[in-house]
Amino acid sequence: MNPPPVDRTDPAAPRPPRRRVHTRTRLLAAAGELFLATGFARTSIEDVCAAAGYTRGAFYSNFRSKEDLLLALFDDQAAERMAELERLATACGALEPRERARRLVEALLRVEPAETGWILLFLEFRLVAARSEALTGQIAEHDRTVARALADVLERALPELVPPGADAGQAAVVVLAAREGLLARTAAGGAAAEELLAAASAVLSGLLGP
Repeated sequence: MNPPPVDRTDPAAPRPPRRRVHTRTRLLAAAGELFLATGFARTSIEDVCAAAGYTRGAFYSNFRSKEDLLLALFDDQAAERMAELERLATACGALEPRERARRLVEALLRVEPAETGWILLFLEFRLVAARSEALTGQIAEHDRTVARALADVLERALPELVPPGADAGQAAVVVLAAREGLLARTAAGGAAAEELLAAASAVLSGLLGP
């Protein structure tokens, strides 16, 4: 689902020149295509540079590592999901609260065809990160950033998804953890995935909804 992308730069630093922004954008686009096609482990920095038409120097001017590049892609994906959720919350504003909660929870849990590759990529990176203390810290920070962004959406636009006795931050953490597990089990689609999605949506909307 994962909110605004993580700011990996000093906020007081001057804005990067337009050419560098363009280079970063092309590197991200090339990496996204390669990661989705062949996976994280089988894609090298050299592969990304070749696909984008840049040197390793250009890569390291924008990213510290292949892992840093992938986390930047995840940040962008999460930001898009947050924007979609806010738009849906606005569109569902006139609905009865329980129906509004049901639709919003289902939107959070459902896997769209274009998302399947990203879900599998994120799960692959979870397993890689589990074997590295440094990467575990990086992905934990990404998770905290996504949770803070979702909590902000809940507080402003979706207060009905925060159950009594909990705060928006706690609700966001639970929703995101449930979402990731369910997406892993429903990414392949099919009747079993639809049944699981329907059951999870009913339970979560009942727990979180009014």
